[in-house]
Amino acid sequence: MERFEETLHEKQVIVLGGSSGIGLETARLAHAQGARLVLVARDEHKLETASHVLGGLIQTAVFDVADEGAVKTFFEHLGSIDHVVLAAGGPFYAPFAQMNFSEARHYLNSHIWSALYVARYAAPHIVPAGSLIFFSGTQMRRPALGLSVGSAVGHAKETLTENLALELAPIRVNTIACGFVDTPLSAALLGEGLQARREELERTLPIHRVVQPEDVAKLAVHLMLNTAITGSTYAIDGGQSLL
Repeated sequence: MERFEETLHEKQVIVLGGSSGIGLETARLAHAQGARLVLVARDEHKLETASHVLGGLIQTAVFDVADEGAVKTFFEHLGSIDHVVLAAGGPFYAPFAQMNFSEARHYLNSHIWSALYVARYAAPHIVPAGSLIFFSGTQMRRPALGLSVGSAVGHAKETLTENLALELAPIRVNTIACGFVDTPLSAALLGEGLQARREELERTLPIHRVVQPEDVAKLAVHLMLNTAITGSTYAIDGGQSLL
């Protein structure tokens, strides 16, 4: 019987969206435990930089996870897999009246369809004690202006997680729902407002600090190792969704 494993030593871990932010930090922590990594991203230059950060000697692949053919081809050429992390994609904010439907459609494709593609084509290669981890946001838990599509995707991810945990069993399927995380993507989105947002969260969050990528990575690795957890969505936002 499989029990809680202590490390990821010699485990094959695939991180899609692993060139920066949460994905890269998850890869770094898994690498520190001896995992054999494959990083996937759309930007070859960012992947090269990520590989350098991790000390090289890791596998990389360049493609868009919203491309079904590319996802299928990628997994067909892999052997046994222990864990798959789908960390690709960012948030989507748009008031309905001003929403660009083309951009919204791309967001849906890159979050919902990519999750389905990865689940379909990775599952035949994942070992019975292995896992599949998705990401979403805690914004789905409270209605707000501009969050119609993002919230819908969050709820869809939670439902998908529960159903796939049954359909892909004994492979475990879980989702991590993040609030604000201090990543390069957050910096790019907020620009000059980044420091003000950090200070606001430090004042208002119950934990009195901003959530960092390594906080999320620790949860991701825990979900890989704890073989009793499946079908669950875990919030990691420093209590932001309580406010």
